[in-house]
Amino acid sequence: MSTLKHIGSKKSGWIMILTGALWVKTVIAYYWDFTMGAADIYQHFLLIINPIASTILLLSIALYFKKPKVSYSVAFVIYLIETILLYSNILYYREFSDFISISTIMSVGKVAKGLGNSALAMVKPHDWIYFVDLIILLILLLAKKIKLDPHPTSKLQAFSVTSLGILLMAGNIFLAELSRPQLLVRTFDRTYIVKYLGLNSFLAYDSIKTAQSNNLRSGAQGANMDPVLAYTKQHDAAPNPKYEGVAKGKNVIVIHLESFQQFLIDSKVKGQEVTPFLNSLYHSDNTLAFSNFFHEVGQGKTSDAETMLETGLFGLPEGSFFTSLGSNNTFQAAPAILSQQKGYTSAVFHGNIGSFWSRDTVYKNMGYNYFFDQKYFQQTPDSNTYWGSKDKLLFSESAKYLEQLQQPFYAKFLTVSNHNPFELSDSDLDGFQKPDTSNTMVNNYFGTVHYLDEAVHEFFNYLKASGLYDNSIIILYGDHFGLNEGDEKDLAPILNRDPKTWNQFDHTQLQRVPFMIHMPNLKGGVQKQYGGEIDVLPTLLHLLGISTKPYVLMGNDLLSPQHDQNVVFRNRSFVTPKYTVMNNNNKLTIYKNSTGDLISDPSLALTKKMKRIAKQKTNELNLSDSVNKTNLLRFYTPKGFTPVNPKDYNYQNEFQQLIKVRDSLGVDSTSLYSKRGNKSSTDLYKTDAPELQDDDSPLYEVPQK
Repeated sequence: MSTLKHIGSKKSGWIMILTGALWVKTVIAYYWDFTMGAADIYQHFLLIINPIASTILLLSIALYFKKPKVSYSVAFVIYLIETILLYSNILYYREFSDFISISTIMSVGKVAKGLGNSALAMVKPHDWIYFVDLIILLILLLAKKIKLDPHPTSKLQAFSVTSLGILLMAGNIFLAELSRPQLLVRTFDRTYIVKYLGLNSFLAYDSIKTAQSNNLRSGAQGANMDPVLAYTKQHDAAPNPKYEGVAKGKNVIVIHLESFQQFLIDSKVKGQEVTPFLNSLYHSDNTLAFSNFFHEVGQGKTSDAETMLETGLFGLPEGSFFTSLGSNNTFQAAPAILSQQKGYTSAVFHGNIGSFWSRDTVYKNMGYNYFFDQKYFQQTPDSNTYWGSKDKLLFSESAKYLEQLQQPFYAKFLTVSNHNPFELSDSDLDGFQKPDTSNTMVNNYFGTVHYLDEAVHEFFNYLKASGLYDNSIIILYGDHFGLNEGDEKDLAPILNRDPKTWNQFDHTQLQRVPFMIHMPNLKGGVQKQYGGEIDVLPTLLHLLGISTKPYVLMGNDLLSPQHDQNVVFRNRSFVTPKYTVMNNNNKLTIYKNSTGDLISDPSLALTKKMKRIAKQKTNELNLSDSVNKTNLLRFYTPKGFTPVNPKDYNYQNEFQQLIKVRDSLGVDSTSLYSKRGNKSSTDLYKTDAPELQDDDSPLYEVPQK
């Protein structure tokens, strides 16, 4: 205590004490009250040091005041505010599993209302530790045990401390970028910013992004929708009479094949089929399989794929639309469209935390009735990969929720096991022999994709055994590339290609991902037309017998004779059925698809044609960006559509919500559970996942009526 009093009697020592105390309790909060997901020693190191820089920077403000009482008081007030902010985040996180944003602070009344009477219930016995230091320091100050330093601090000394804070902040950002490149550009999740840079940095970052967004949006007007509506009206493609409405009234099951690339279909390694089940599905007469289907994601990757799938709009040119704008935007998304047009119930199943990519807020804006995230699935050291629940567990444990959904339903399953760094145990791979390239990432990729194939196979077997298969249309799609560009030359020999001649054409062609539409008696076959993820929603709507004309969709029906086969990427390069075109600041490099050869001297007619397509596709991206960046859909409501109110959705205690709906409907309940005479179907799910071999596991207990 005497040392504390001695150090505190110097202004620099006072700043040091406050910095150290706030650092200690912030680190305690990181490990006791927040789920930060630090995966290795380096991330733990960043987690531990990140409160220091911003705290020094803020507390240095007090040193610019010459009067001792003012200087000490300003430092203490800053410290008090920081403590209140920390504890507010703790309470907020306990309720919402998220951190307080600047918009939350600006609408503090809504926050208080959201916490309501549950605030006291969220207080935990150990919370005293966040305030005991305040009490001790305040007593020492009032009792004059800490004597105020009468010496004025020079501006140079104050500036030196501020500079130290800035220098440490720059170092923190540099170290964070080493672990997570483009951290502040891609913004995977708010937790990532806090984990790497701290709560203060997150709030500053969020404030800047919010200000930029508000500035753009404040200047937007309803008239800005006119060119968007003109384009989508002109670009709309009439449905194919052969397929229009063939899935009317069917359940829609969407299976998101994480990082799955098209080249994996029909591939073999050491004489083994890598994806035997998906191969059989791809060649089934009941499947529409697209061999020239491309992902069109940008930095948002998985969330970009979801943005296109659900809304018919592209992701952003930088960062993730979900995390930067999705929590506040107006949507006319698939869950709401299907609900209002055809009475669908909607649900998402994902084994990661709900806040990842801000899904827990974005899904509400989209109109999803249910979101079953990580807390609804088994959590043991063996059940998860770095990205969430293993796929076999995700599918099998979802059965007890899926069977309670009122039919028809729109259900999306987001798999994660086939995600970089593609690490699964040998027991998960069940004897599958990986290739022996010099690149571990390439070798592991084939193993995890084989595991994903088995997981999907088990799920299909359950759908058939339970009867859901006969009343469902199932969509499977690869969201984006799995192997990075730097891994492709090591992959080339497996594809019977020479790595020495691998070029941008090969890289672009490798961006094909599977897209399959499967339904009993669909009368499908392998489709050769070109298309991309932006075309999924209009294709699905026409299959369900829903008109696309009222909605703002940048793609069009893949099955329509009028379908636009020119596929644009987020970097503005594009492919056509005959050419692959690199667009570098409007300088076009053209390759011939049939040979892969560079057209070094294209004819004037070909150049003009490619420039025309480039202009059209650039306009398409720009229009989509204007809708998303300025929230233009708030100015346009299609006839017969009711805007979604996110307050109508609550993702807490969802299993109980399902049971309540089922019981309230009684004999009118259309859930699989009810159709089976109030008997669960979970015993029909057969999996070889070692984590689920205990038949007495409570995971399969279903509340009875």
